[in-house]
Amino acid sequence: MTVTASSASRAAEILSRPVALNGLTVPNRIAMAPMTRKFSPGGVPGDDVRSYYARRAAAGVGLIVTEGTYVGHESAGESNRVPRFHGEEQLAGWAKVAEAVHAAGGTIVPQLWHIGMVRKPGYPPYADAPAVGPSGIRVDGTENAGKAMTQSDLDDVIGAFAEAAAAAERIGFDGVELHGAHGYLLDQFLWAGTNRRTDAYGGDPVARTTFAAEIVAAVREVVSPDFPVIFRYSQWKQEAYDARLAETPEELEAILTPLAAAGVDAFHASTRRYWLPEFEGSDLNLAGWTKKLTGRPTITVGSVGLDGDFIRAFVGEGAPVQGIDELLDRLERDEFDLVAVGRALLQDPEWAAKVLGGRLEELKPYDAAALNTLS
Repeated sequence: MTVTASSASRAAEILSRPVALNGLTVPNRIAMAPMTRKFSPGGVPGDDVRSYYARRAAAGVGLIVTEGTYVGHESAGESNRVPRFHGEEQLAGWAKVAEAVHAAGGTIVPQLWHIGMVRKPGYPPYADAPAVGPSGIRVDGTENAGKAMTQSDLDDVIGAFAEAAAAAERIGFDGVELHGAHGYLLDQFLWAGTNRRTDAYGGDPVARTTFAAEIVAAVREVVSPDFPVIFRYSQWKQEAYDARLAETPEELEAILTPLAAAGVDAFHASTRRYWLPEFEGSDLNLAGWTKKLTGRPTITVGSVGLDGDFIRAFVGEGAPVQGIDELLDRLERDEFDLVAVGRALLQDPEWAAKVLGGRLEELKPYDAAALNTLS
């Protein structure tokens, strides 16, 4: 990759600027995107997981967003190797992760997760628990694939998110991120394709936001006022890449406003390619529109550090690292506040140190084989 001295110097200067998320000061603009790794047998993050995150904090990542962690509800997950954010042993493991990241100079938030209708039976210790969602419909449109949630189910899940958030603050984390993206439970309520309820939790975009907003409010109630609550959302879904929550800025504002009012401090807007405009007539991406509409800080993400479509890299077609001049231009325009780096940082734990040190020519190209290790 050809890198000019001016680009390297500019990247180091712009990305080194601190940013505030409620009461948390993140030391720079680089975040680690959440990436499911399945290296936590029994849902317990061990020393290898602790070292994995601490290595990236030590190399200069300002904000670590952990891989998705299951909240304490029997239908929240489907793998016994994905970490949980409930249980004495599991939380003890996470406390060590947070301590190690802080010792390395970083900040860290857990991503709290319920997969909803994505779940398949067999996950111990909840092998017989059903998949649950707003209407029992999978993202691919399969009907009667699980249980439509009752009010009791909704209350249980709201409580599970609140309990996990309170635990996060208690054991030393710097905030929490609520996973409302990619076709998982919260997103299943937000999207008309999976939410066909006729009660207060379904209907127009504002009504479909009710469940997520109640989770945000419950979390906000049990944590300190200055404890950051981040909400991650997306238009696309794992099984529906062309899905959209909103076709216009007005529709997006209707969805985001109740979430912001409930207590979201920052939004993490997930896109597949950060440089694409979200709506016609503007160059703003999804994070840019989110910031404009809510006034809240935003995190952008989507193929940062990869050349082209990350799906090609994911299936093994290696791709050279992409230049970041456009990313820097957007940061300079205050379009968004932080940049989440995923697979490029997975490949190269020193990614942030190299970028902040002006050593862009040393960045390693992404290889999908990195997914198989916890380096």
